[in-house]
Amino acid sequence: MPEQPARAWRLVLEHIERDLLDGRLGPGDRLASERDLAADLGVGRSSVREAVRVLEVMGLIRTATGSGPQSGAIVIATPTGGMSTLLRLQVAAQGFPLADVVQTRLLLEDAVVEALAGQDEPDLSVAHRVIEAMEADALTSAEFLALDAQLHLALAESSGNTVVAAIMAGLRTAIESYVREGAAAIDDWGAMADVLRSEHRAIVGAIAAGDATAARTLVRAHITGYYTAAGLTRSTRPTD
Repeated sequence: MPEQPARAWRLVLEHIERDLLDGRLGPGDRLASERDLAADLGVGRSSVREAVRVLEVMGLIRTATGSGPQSGAIVIATPTGGMSTLLRLQVAAQGFPLADVVQTRLLLEDAVVEALAGQDEPDLSVAHRVIEAMEADALTSAEFLALDAQLHLALAESSGNTVVAAIMAGLRTAIESYVREGAAAIDDWGAMADVLRSEHRAIVGAIAAGDATAARTLVRAHITGYYTAAGLTRSTRPTD
């Protein structure tokens, strides 16, 4: 049976997708063997292997050699894997305009701080550690901004929303690269770093106090204020 190499592996993906959507496959389940999938779908085993590689990169399965219970291709749940990888690649290929990245960040971080402020005892331990690390005087602007991105990701992960955390993880590289680029346009980096430190402490303080309105206002002003100061965008402003 002639095979269409450009399409055959997609047929395998669509088959596995249907099984996932219909509940025939779920986390912890093992995919059918390479030989069985090839025979059932009428494709070559090389096409099955290609589909499995794609699924592994997407974070939907893991593979292991051998014959034990952990061997073969097994469905796993790693929501930050594939989505984050896809976003990072899109950003690297300049698939997203900067203004859209900033606007998405506003929407996400608004939801993050509101969710955290609404929790009885939000876990801010990682955020506090990162803020403490940012107090070091010897940090370069690049080191400081890497920690800045880490802080915002830590808050997203603490919010408990795995989808938001996955998107933030995927955008982290974009956020870090753009803010680093903008740092060169800031005349007095030391003064800016002091402002950012103060804003971080205020945001986390509002979350700890359970003041969602203040936390949202502060995080919006924090994000848009830096982008304005760095001359990265003129179109992004906090919204009501």
